[in-house]
Amino acid sequence: MGNPFFIQSNRLGSVRTSRELTALDESPGTPFGAASAERQFLGSTIPARRFWLAAVGFSVAIGLLVARAVELQIVRGAQYASLAESNRVRSYTVVPPRGIVYDRFGTPLIQNVPAFVFSMTFADMPKDRTERDRVVARAADLAGVSRTDIDLLLTEAQKSPYDAFAVKKGIPYEAAMRLAIEAASIPGFALDTSTIRAYPKSAPTLSHVLGYTGKISADDYEARKADGYRAVDEIGKAGLERTEETSLRGTPGKLSVEVDARGRELSVDGKTDPVPGQNLTLTIDLPLQQFIEARLTDVLQRLKLPKGVVVAIDPRNGAVRALVSMPTFDSNAFSNGIDSELYQRLITDKDQPLFSRAIAGEYPPGSTFKPYVAYAALTEGLVTPSTSFLSTGGLRVGEWFFPDWKAGGHGITDVRKALAWSVNTYFYIVGGGYEQQTGLGVERITKNSALFGFGAKTGIALPGEADGFLPSKDWKQEAKGERWYVGDTYHLAIGQGDALATPLQVAVADAAIGNGGTRFVPHLVEKIGDKPVAPEPVDVTLNKDSVQVVREGMRGAVTYGSARFLNSLALPVAGKTGTAQSSIDKPTHAWFEGFGPYDDPTLAVVVLVENGGEGSSVAVPLAKDIFEWWFANRQATE
Repeated sequence: MGNPFFIQSNRLGSVRTSRELTALDESPGTPFGAASAERQFLGSTIPARRFWLAAVGFSVAIGLLVARAVELQIVRGAQYASLAESNRVRSYTVVPPRGIVYDRFGTPLIQNVPAFVFSMTFADMPKDRTERDRVVARAADLAGVSRTDIDLLLTEAQKSPYDAFAVKKGIPYEAAMRLAIEAASIPGFALDTSTIRAYPKSAPTLSHVLGYTGKISADDYEARKADGYRAVDEIGKAGLERTEETSLRGTPGKLSVEVDARGRELSVDGKTDPVPGQNLTLTIDLPLQQFIEARLTDVLQRLKLPKGVVVAIDPRNGAVRALVSMPTFDSNAFSNGIDSELYQRLITDKDQPLFSRAIAGEYPPGSTFKPYVAYAALTEGLVTPSTSFLSTGGLRVGEWFFPDWKAGGHGITDVRKALAWSVNTYFYIVGGGYEQQTGLGVERITKNSALFGFGAKTGIALPGEADGFLPSKDWKQEAKGERWYVGDTYHLAIGQGDALATPLQVAVADAAIGNGGTRFVPHLVEKIGDKPVAPEPVDVTLNKDSVQVVREGMRGAVTYGSARFLNSLALPVAGKTGTAQSSIDKPTHAWFEGFGPYDDPTLAVVVLVENGGEGSSVAVPLAKDIFEWWFANRQATE
């Protein structure tokens, strides 16, 4: 205790000597208690710099929290509110019923029929990849589809997670009932009811006209998503289903449904009803289409040939009454989602059943082109109706011989006789000239034939129409590196060489001759809803006098010429046969064009049997059957 250097330490580690403690106790004016308190107060102060750093850090933290709250509640409040709402309420698109399609007499050609659909909704599938793969494999096995098919759908489904993508459509009732029970235990998959398109099985050739629907492609989706289309939607893929998509589709509705955390629907939150698609009434005469299809099938089977076309048009307004192209396919195969194996067979078939020869097949028109060359010669003033030339079996130009089809020729021939008997010599002379007679030349032949629609699309409302081809001097020089010769003009004048036409083009031209000189755009739709579709005349001027002379020549073909097999019909008709070379190693194409009744025609018919031989012996008998049916079943009411 007497040691002056005794050291006392407190618990905070401050140290004082015993003398310092004594001095504190004995300081004048310092009470003992105060001194004791001073001795008992032991601690340390926070430096000012550290205090301000802590204050700044706290302020920054508070500022960041406030800023984040502002972003979440104000800046992005609506977005997060929408996300929260979407977890509670789902909005579905209500697809409207697609429009029904009827023939001209009200017989349904395309209908909506109920169907079971096995569908997949990505948002309701397991989030775990392994579990999702297990579920997908189970669903594929139950539905009888390949795992690859569902995997392809998953790619699209992830972009629209709340939309139901069809895995399989058109499931039979018993299979659907079994699938419904199993689907209840597969998250993300369900059995739904929907409708599919049904097409007439009694007239499969209408598939080229009506087309079919299918899942929207990526390109179509990009082009139409601004119009409200979804990646899951179906759309017209071919035929009228495609060209009349806007009318047939209707306006989709909306359905808002409250769901629980597992996506199960609890109640309807709101609904906007869809507007059904508009119904279409076509110009097609279903019984006529069926009759022609059956007769053409008989002809092709007898000849052991697969390909043929018949086009029937009303010359008064361009209404298409029948459009038959064979071989064909069944649009119903596409309604349920066509099997990949069947589709592969269709697209690899050498006879191309998906190809509509009526509108897209391009053929040498042969002698069916001669009426339009005759029209050109009359209109251009090269000949008059009485101008005649001597046909002795053909023309010789230098070392080249251009034959007539009849050995020895037809003798003295004017334009009417030339059309009636299809005299090549006459058309060689008026087309390319001979000795003292000036010919039309390629330019005037193509100019006048273009007035009838050759060399351009007719404008029919079907996808995939071809435009045919009319050659020119410039084209030949550029394409073949050769100049144009008079022989080229001779070939063009009889519908051979490089000229090409579709059966529909020939029918449109034939109808213009039949009605006296008015060309119409061929149309298939008669009414959209209750609104009639007006015929559309083409703004071209045809010489009525020249047309009448051509009509008389085509009538002569029936009364005494190459189509006189038709002269026994109950009502008079006019026509023109054609036999067109296709290639060196194949038979010729058999053509016929005609109209009737002659004085006031209600039907123009074109027949083409591909590689069928002579038009007079193959195409004309079929045309006769068609006219007989028409006169017996329709003429009285037309």
